[in-house]
Amino acid sequence: MTAFNAPWWARNRHLQTLLPTWYKRNQQIPLEWEELTLSDGDFVDLAWHPTVQPPGEQQPLAIVFHGLEGSVHSPYAKCILPALAAQGWAVVLVHFRGCSGRSNRQWRSYHSGDSAFAGEVIDTLAERFSNSPLLLLGYSLGGNLLANYLADTPHSRVKGAALVSPPLDLAACSESIQRGFSRVYQHHLLSRMKRNLQRKIRQQQSAPLAPEQVAQWRNFWEFDQHYTAPAHGFAGADDYYQRCSGLGKLKHIAIPTLLLHSADDPFMDKRVIPQAHQLSAAVEYRLSDTGGHVGFVHGSLWRPRFWLEEAIPLWFSQQLQPANN
Repeated sequence: MTAFNAPWWARNRHLQTLLPTWYKRNQQIPLEWEELTLSDGDFVDLAWHPTVQPPGEQQPLAIVFHGLEGSVHSPYAKCILPALAAQGWAVVLVHFRGCSGRSNRQWRSYHSGDSAFAGEVIDTLAERFSNSPLLLLGYSLGGNLLANYLADTPHSRVKGAALVSPPLDLAACSESIQRGFSRVYQHHLLSRMKRNLQRKIRQQQSAPLAPEQVAQWRNFWEFDQHYTAPAHGFAGADDYYQRCSGLGKLKHIAIPTLLLHSADDPFMDKRVIPQAHQLSAAVEYRLSDTGGHVGFVHGSLWRPRFWLEEAIPLWFSQQLQPANN
């Protein structure tokens, strides 16, 4: 796998972060939807990309987890799902609770360390694809979630995992995104989070919060302090960040894992970059100078290419080779 190097015209961190949205805004991909009932009575929606080949008994299954407030309509999903399906693999994107456009049934929703949720969905799909090698891919929050899952689940049928731009130090990222132009990203994401929570409040008769309270929150820490933490059993935002940050979990990962960061990621700072002693032998770490947050756009201005949709299928294919089994 060649290293990523941004072209001269796209070396700005914010341009890298925003370009996939501009280029992919009108792209439509074929999807087949499935509602998956969870053991606690809640549900999530799965979005399947039709494979280009008939299903085989040992056809690999790629399971994709999106980022904060993301979905199958996020630009990175529009890039990677067709690229994975083109390999002849079964491909599914798992929506977190409430992220598919429908509010989930319970007061809780999703968070960055919910390895139990990831495990339930992965186990369900693994049982269905009983003879298939499994591949896991997580973007941003979904990448940190998978870092938790992989550390908590050292023995599984997963052949390889890829984590793209994961916020491995949640407290650091909560601080970093409040600086400079990055506040624009926080405002965009936080506005969506607040709207979704206010909709949930109006749909539930005994919600412990009022829409007016939610409207007053101004940053991720306040959202996590007043909703994420109490709704998911944490003492507060700081407790949530400390217990769910993936940085300290990487040394416990035993499954071959590709970890991708860019040094100019506007959602983070250098505190998310792991040191060598924090990585297990199973983790292959790639840090590029440029790439933004889940950007990694190269090629020409008029014919851009998306490095992730080239690099990730290649790396997964290498893990599926007999020598890696």
